Amino acid sequence: MLLSGTSNPDLAKGISEVLGEPLCDVTIKRFADGEIFVRIDENVRGKDVFLIQSTNPPAENMLELLCLIDAAKRASAARVTAVVPYYGYGRADRKDQPRVSIAAKLMANLITAAGADRLLSIDFHQHQIQGFFDIPVDHLYAAPVFRRYYETKNFENLVVVATDVSAAKMARGYARRLGGDLAIIDKRRPAPNEAEVSSIVGDVEGKHCLIPDDMIDTAGTMASTVEVLRERGALDTYILATHALFSEPAVERLIKAGAKEIAVTDTVPLSSDKIEALPDLKILSVASLLAQAIESTHTNSSVSKLFK
Repeated sequence: MLLSGTSNPDLAKGISEVLGEPLCDVTIKRFADGEIFVRIDENVRGKDVFLIQSTNPPAENMLELLCLIDAAKRASAARVTAVVPYYGYGRADRKDQPRVSIAAKLMANLITAAGADRLLSIDFHQHQIQGFFDIPVDHLYAAPVFRRYYETKNFENLVVVATDVSAAKMARGYARRLGGDLAIIDKRRPAPNEAEVSSIVGDVEGKHCLIPDDMIDTAGTMASTVEVLRERGALDTYILATHALFSEPAVERLIKAGAKEIAVTDTVPLSSDKIEALPDLKILSVASLLAQAIESTHTNSSVSKLFK
């Protein structure tokens, strides 16, 4: 059975259509004081339940997921899988400053304590987040979706640019699959949500540049990267990111940056005004990818084919 929270109903509908399975009726509403009320309106006793809910802001999205998991377990579901296309709080994955929370681990504890038996997600901010869970985790990659799209463009003189050293592995994977070279940005972060580019390792002059990342939040990294690449003589620049958070002033920065195209997935819903403000925005759906993973999980077959 497929259940959806309110964070990304369009993606849930897409998954439902691919699988040919209807979404279970669920009542989710707010009390006058803002508390969340959740009720599953169909029988889930003995069912294999998949709860589709991204945990992007606001924080109520996470609470909805936890309440849905709890409701399904208390209704005697045989197994509950949390399908979390975007896993929020993933950037707080280590104690890199005194007296800070490792919120990515805390969220994992909450999902597990609520009663989830498995987690299914796409492109964690850091791969080690898989180890924060004491339940099985299927960590998918959006790379196959992007690869199929960019293969149709038949790039020549392509360079895949890593936005920093930690993104080099992702960039190398795209470079290998698309037949391009690799360049790496030397980036500094003077403060959270701020990025400064100091130099580029690799040749970008006269080449098409593809800049992959797992997310775009305020777009400071992407905007400064496009600017530096243009200064170094790059031709067209293409931006791709799995999770389009687009917090302010991301749209303004992306417009000013002037990349030829921005490709994102629908793990996080975008408002119509942001879509209209970015005419060069391309939204690729991960509904089919998640549907295949759900089907494989339900039939207890391998999901490794989705990584290729």
